[in-house]
Amino acid sequence: MLKRLGTTVTAVLAATAALTLTASATATAATAPGFITGRDLPPHPTSPWFTGPVTAGLPEWPVFCLEGALPTAKTWHRTFGTEFDTGALQISVRTASGAAAAKLAAALERKVAACAADWLRTNPGGTASWQDYGKIKVEEGAHVYGVHTSIPESEPGVGLYGIGRDGSTVTVVKWSQMGHLSDAPVPAFKKTTTTAVNKLNP
Repeated sequence: MLKRLGTTVTAVLAATAALTLTASATATAATAPGFITGRDLPPHPTSPWFTGPVTAGLPEWPVFCLEGALPTAKTWHRTFGTEFDTGALQISVRTASGAAAAKLAAALERKVAACAADWLRTNPGGTASWQDYGKIKVEEGAHVYGVHTSIPESEPGVGLYGIGRDGSTVTVVKWSQMGHLSDAPVPAFKKTTTTAVNKLNP
């Protein structure tokens, strides 16, 4: 009887945990801004994109070039991967007002624009460069940048950053892989950034 009761309690606890997780995911989906999917990213030549769930908060690891610049409150993220070294990330933040969103977006742009120079100061012997790929006319605006870093005896890395906003909501899309700025799919990534801003729910 005790064994049967223990089994019943375990089953109830497992069911409760499952319901809690489902409710949490549903709440996140209901309150989060709209997010892109793998279909919206620049196509990888030999791999599909794998899309993670929309998750409340910042990613577990700091976002390169944006360390310490993103708030944790009213923030969500989604990660994307391929079978190779190419990955992507979207982070969206609901701010208190349009003015607050404009201030945050401007701060994020400054961080990315300064990233290569900041990285070189802490990585002597390395090389880094960046490129301003210009603004995009979508909602309240977006801006795309590229950053390349490399250290001796290691593979170079390149990242594209799309920063935009719709009303009081700001989004950042980051695409990255091993390589150089010349390897980055800039036109396709601009379309991704446009889609990301259009999908936001301000």
